[in-house]
Amino acid sequence: MAEQPAPGPFGGLLRAASKVEPDEFKATAASFLLVLILMAAYYILRPVRDALASDWTDAEVSLLWTINFFFSFAVVALYGASASRMSVRKLVPAVYGFFAATFVAFYLGSLFIEDGVLIDKAFYVWVSVFSLFPISVFWSFMSDLHTREQSKRLFGVITTGASVGAIIGPSIPLVFSGLGTYNLTLVASGVLIITLPIIFYLQGITRGNAHYANYGAQMQQAPTLGGNPLAGFKLFLQNRFLLGIGLFLFLYTGIGSFVYLELKNLMADFGRAERTEIWAFMDLATNTLTILSGLFITSRLATRFGLGWTLALLPIVVAGGLLSVAMVPVLSIVVGLQIFRRAGNYGITRPAREMLFTYVDQETRFKAKPVIDVVVYRGGDVFWGWAFTGLTQVLGLGMAAVAAVGAGIASVWAFVGLYIGRRAETGGGKQSPTDGVPEKTPA
Repeated sequence: MAEQPAPGPFGGLLRAASKVEPDEFKATAASFLLVLILMAAYYILRPVRDALASDWTDAEVSLLWTINFFFSFAVVALYGASASRMSVRKLVPAVYGFFAATFVAFYLGSLFIEDGVLIDKAFYVWVSVFSLFPISVFWSFMSDLHTREQSKRLFGVITTGASVGAIIGPSIPLVFSGLGTYNLTLVASGVLIITLPIIFYLQGITRGNAHYANYGAQMQQAPTLGGNPLAGFKLFLQNRFLLGIGLFLFLYTGIGSFVYLELKNLMADFGRAERTEIWAFMDLATNTLTILSGLFITSRLATRFGLGWTLALLPIVVAGGLLSVAMVPVLSIVVGLQIFRRAGNYGITRPAREMLFTYVDQETRFKAKPVIDVVVYRGGDVFWGWAFTGLTQVLGLGMAAVAAVGAGIASVWAFVGLYIGRRAETGGGKQSPTDGVPEKTPA
């Protein structure tokens, strides 16, 4: 195939940043746009959800996280049942259409349900489910579409689309703070619907394109995944590599839970509108930094130093940041740590973790991956939320002591990241399915 220059200045930037090949440009741009829209829909609602939390005690929030865990388990099981019977081509758009419908239902519920606290807490839980599930399905789709080699070059730049969307999204509640919580659900629902034609376009991108021929052949050979609704849980529990990814994510949630709850407590004296503005500011700052790291750092780290050190980098830096908080426990430093932690995760750690799923088969990507991304993540929220409550309300530890505990957790997190990254690159497909990494069919 004759090489053509990448179209336009944006194409030139993509190629310079991540070595996008000319016949990969359209798929990369469409993937970028798809995750941009997904994250914009979520970030329209995120600041409002987080502002609600300061009205409740640590125990109430921990209880909501516990409910969220069981809710997430049920949603993943329902998704597993759908994945067993529905073609993969229909599965991804069906997920996004379903969530768009639920947000319309919340708007209608706000009109007819008199108990405002009940609907606020239900909204908090459901947005928390939404925060993980559609993006997990997106990355399953991306890991299916791209090869291992492509993922190291392209996932960093694709993830910057999430950051652009996360800048656009919170600007709506920030600028239109008087619009109202449940009117925003209609906006988010409408934004989600826009994803559907983009998905259909990407599913047809394989025609005449050698880079995506493997994806097209895979769709023809296995249009459905088969199995049972709980197959993803079984795949996860029987595979040490997947358990390692789950542990990595579990430790990540520990750090995130500690920082989140400290911020919640520090902002308790602010009004709801002020809290919303602070959370929106953190979102904007985080995702601006994520764009820079996703464009210019991630692909270079992954291709030069490998997945192990790419995954370990953020935990090492966060451990140092938490030690700084332990010495100077003030709001501005915790806000800065939160911004840096999330920017590093979205721009570097998350794309690197998604690259791991190019080393597994299609069933694992679509069934076991949501178990890790949603159930393990929310299980981590439950565990660490109650652990934080125990440290602060039972043992009476202050912010400095909790930050020191977090630094220890981050150190273990770094070791696990180094281990799973190296295992993927050195052991993929060479061991048994229950002990190693299932091999993805090469392009």
